[in-house]
Amino acid sequence: MEGLRERKRAASRAQTVDAAMRLFAERGFDGVTVADICTAADIAPRTFFRYFPTKDDVLAEPSRVMADRVAADLAAAPEGLDDAEVLRWALHRLGAHIVADGDRLVGHLQVLAQVARERAGAPTTRLTDQERGLTERLVARHGGAADWRTRLLVARSVGAFRVWLDDFRAGEGGDPLVHLDEVLAAA
Repeated sequence: MEGLRERKRAASRAQTVDAAMRLFAERGFDGVTVADICTAADIAPRTFFRYFPTKDDVLAEPSRVMADRVAADLAAAPEGLDDAEVLRWALHRLGAHIVADGDRLVGHLQVLAQVARERAGAPTTRLTDQERGLTERLVARHGGAADWRTRLLVARSVGAFRVWLDDFRAGEGGDPLVHLDEVLAAA
C-alpha cells in the first residue's frame, strides 16, 4: 500500500510542477501565484506546501530531480570504471532520460532560462549546486577521499553537461546523445 501512496504522491507532485511550468511560460514567474498553480494542478494550497516550501522550490524541482538521477546512477554504475568513465556513464543516462522526455523537459529548461534572465538569484539548472555531493558519491564508490582533482573532474563534467543542455534546448548538435558523448569526452 505504501508503494501506491508514494507513486500517487510523486505523480501529483510532477503534475504540480508541469502546471507551474506551463503558467510560468505563459505569464512569467512573477505573474503566477501559488493559488494559480494550485488551481491549475487541481490541488489544495496545503498540498502544494507539503510538496514545496516556496514557489522557488517548484521552479527548482526539475534540477533537483536531475541531480538525484545522477546521484543514483553514480551509485549504480558498473564496477571497474574509473571516476571519469562513471561520470560520463551517469551523465549519458541523464541525457537519455532528457531526450526521451523531450518536449516536457525542454519546456522546463526554457522556463528556467527565462526566469534566470529575468531574476537575479533565481533557481536555475542547479547541477552546479550539487557538485560537492556528486563528488562525495563518486569517491564513495571506491572509498577514497575527494581531492581537488576529483572536484575539478566533476565540475568540468557538469559544465560540459550544461553546455549540452543549452545545445539540446536550442536544437543544435545533431543527434543529441552522440553530441552529448562528444561534449563529455571534451570535458
